[in-house]
Amino acid sequence: MSFPEVSERLSHEMPTWFVREKRVVAYFVADHHDDGYLGFMCPAPDGVQAELIEAEPDRFYRPPYFGHRGWIGVHLAEDCDWDEVREILLDAYRKVAPKVLAAQLEAGK
Repeated sequence: MSFPEVSERLSHEMPTWFVREKRVVAYFVADHHDDGYLGFMCPAPDGVQAELIEAEPDRFYRPPYFGHRGWIGVHLAEDCDWDEVREILLDAYRKVAPKVLAAQLEAGK
């Protein structure tokens, strides 16, 4: 919510974050399709999805419905690195936000 013009609302009964009300930044998932995981899905920079899944397949996955678009699924474990989560979400925001908003983020506004 600290990123420029981000709003939150439910989508498919899960918290979902948008920029300018239409571009999805992240989609929270809890036991999605009874998989037992808590996490989120978000867009990733080009090529990053495969790199993350290959490097850490227990933490990252290709999510259904969104994976073909390069999105990543992120499992949130008890010992989660929240700085890393913030960086993943920053990358997602940069990917979907209009350039003027991404520039505001970079300028620290």
